[in-house]
Amino acid sequence: MIRVLVADDQDMVRSGFAMLLDAADDIQVVAQAADGVQAITLTERHRPDVVLLDIRMPRLDGLSALPRLARTSRVVVVTTFEEDAYVDQALDGGASGFLLKDAGPELLIAGVRAAAAGDALISPGLTLRLLARRARRRADGPDVVSALSSRELEVAQLVAQGWTNQEISEELHISLGTVKTHLGSIQKRLGARNRVEIAAALWRAGTMD
Repeated sequence: MIRVLVADDQDMVRSGFAMLLDAADDIQVVAQAADGVQAITLTERHRPDVVLLDIRMPRLDGLSALPRLARTSRVVVVTTFEEDAYVDQALDGGASGFLLKDAGPELLIAGVRAAAAGDALISPGLTLRLLARRARRRADGPDVVSALSSRELEVAQLVAQGWTNQEISEELHISLGTVKTHLGSIQKRLGARNRVEIAAALWRAGTMD
């Protein structure tokens, strides 16, 4: 069971998210917080697997609370604001995902599951902009990506295109266990924490052009 804390200053949003998440068989909302200070206190008390975190909240905003929360839980930022600076700050601060509130219930649940599994999920409309910015920001990609074996590069390229492990397994005719082994090696070689960072490394290396 994935234990979740929902932090948002709007009562209707908190209760709506809690209702959606509790309806999933593998998710349980263990606490709700109305601001960043309360989110930190309740996270330290309940130790949820995942925190859904709004950005603009009273007393302490989400981005300021994020580093404290990320010490013990995976954090998915969920907000109405899609400014590039917010996305970058959230991911650099340790967030395991960034979703817009209008993304829909399926993506919200998928974001929680991805975070709990150690992956990251970004709202589709923000992903290409994020990758393009990070490609411009860093120029060390080619040397890092060149350390991958040919098979690892194949797997990484499919990850960068948004393929699931199951789809990669079927496309390359390898087992799911082998896919996961390759992903672990890829993350280690690239210094990537999740699938989003794998994708970013390949895009800035020019291997996805």
